[in-house]
Amino acid sequence: MGQRIKVIIADDHPVILFGAAQALLKFPEIEVIGQARQSTELIQLLQKSPCDVVVSDLAMPGGQYGDGMPLLGYVGRQFPNVRIVVLTMLENPALLKRLREVGVTAVINKSDDLSHIGLAIVHVMRGQEYIGPSVRIALDSMGLSASGQQRDVVLSKRELEVVRLFVSGMTITEIAAQLKRSIKTISTQKNTAMRKLGIERDSELFQYAQSNGLLNLSAYVGDGNLDDAFPVDSE
Repeated sequence: MGQRIKVIIADDHPVILFGAAQALLKFPEIEVIGQARQSTELIQLLQKSPCDVVVSDLAMPGGQYGDGMPLLGYVGRQFPNVRIVVLTMLENPALLKRLREVGVTAVINKSDDLSHIGLAIVHVMRGQEYIGPSVRIALDSMGLSASGQQRDVVLSKRELEVVRLFVSGMTITEIAAQLKRSIKTISTQKNTAMRKLGIERDSELFQYAQSNGLLNLSAYVGDGNLDDAFPVDSE
């Protein structure tokens, strides 16, 4: 057998640390060389015990290096040869886009069998992505690819219209009045659009709209040419 894959596990829950370590015992090619419960411990371990892969909880409060994207970004910059497998309870597809930006291509939901951690480690060592089953189901249900990118059919014409008006500065009440629909209907269409896009905050909706040209669609609304401006499905 060749050299074993050296792994450090970081999670603020002792049960997850223990469970992950036990699950990795089933992979003879993998060796757990350290465990950390917050970012300070993780960085100290990386400095004194070089490893191949870090398996890290996304939400891990405490420690001078924080958690989430700032911590993952720091690890990526300071230890560029270390692969990262993220553990999370979140299934928001927009999260994958942000993880990709800091070089993470393996994501496991803690609700899945922890044996997926070992599979993810093996995949990232081969330069391949690994998306756990729960995360993949969430992506498939929202019509998204494994990278968190939108597939061709995303928003209906009505959802697109509501989003465009909202990001143009109108309130839900104003949109309802202009489109002669109920406030509840407009609110539902906006929320459905955000769910499909994997977006939780209005600020992210504005960013999405800007990056996808929705802020420049005023000329298309109402003239029957929305299909030419943006990929949509029928409602």
